[in-house]
Amino acid sequence: MASISIKLDRESLVYRPNEKVCGVISIVCDRPTRHAGIDLKINSDVKMELSARSVGLFEAFYSKLKPIDMIDSKIQLSPAAKLKRGLTEIPFGFVLGTPHTKREMLDTYHGVYINVMHTVTARMKMGLLAVDPASQLEFRVEVSGKEELEKKAVSFKITPTGIKNLSRAQQQIIPNFEIEGKIDSTLCDLTKPFTGEVVVRSSESRIRSIVLQLVRVEICKYSEGEAKEATEVQSVEIAKGDVVPNLPIPIHMPFPRVFTCPTIRMKQLRVEFETNLIVEFEHNHMITENFPLVLYRSGKSTTGL
Repeated sequence: MASISIKLDRESLVYRPNEKVCGVISIVCDRPTRHAGIDLKINSDVKMELSARSVGLFEAFYSKLKPIDMIDSKIQLSPAAKLKRGLTEIPFGFVLGTPHTKREMLDTYHGVYINVMHTVTARMKMGLLAVDPASQLEFRVEVSGKEELEKKAVSFKITPTGIKNLSRAQQQIIPNFEIEGKIDSTLCDLTKPFTGEVVVRSSESRIRSIVLQLVRVEICKYSEGEAKEATEVQSVEIAKGDVVPNLPIPIHMPFPRVFTCPTIRMKQLRVEFETNLIVEFEHNHMITENFPLVLYRSGKSTTGL
């Protein structure tokens, strides 16, 4: 028997396009072992699925859409040979990107229906009727395509009369209140936190909590149209209990790695983000203010060891 594993030169496993990815393949054999070659496969792709809630149960049964390949290449690390008993280490290295890329690279992203993944897979070929020992390792890619952009600040004021999609009867049930605030920028650099402030000017009913919710909106196009799903990435409670009137409440929310990425707009799919400011009153009254965001990654390096 033989086992195989992969170790990269960076503990963070974070790389950028045109950087060199280096590592070592470790193979442990319990006896001298002959093989038919050892290969390293580099794969970067976008995988998409359809949701039964969006397209129906029948269509979701065939939910796998064709992946979009960015990199699909193979490197031979060793021709057919015989390995000694014990540990054998094989170093490797490749440049992430040209000439391997088929299209523009994207940040690593783990969503619900859309995933952008970058992996290396080592396989030792054993010949017919034998199982090939293999190991796969995912590494992260961060693509910095832009310099820091000018901020796009947004001020807001929320009152019962300003809430959309409410009937006149519903407006009478909701307690009278006035909430103001600002978002420092809806054009957001992923390397910096999302910031702003909220101020409760007045409220007839006691406020239970104020929550900032980050939402991903994933859109996949298929033969019959497009499937759109909005799901929560994270929620941050910025106030709890009876809020002091006229006291600015700071908003500070770092963007989580892997679960967020620069806004993606492609022919086959889109990944967009937005935030919801959710205010919960006593007696289960709740209001939500929505802010669409555009995410990007500035040129500052966050890789390292």
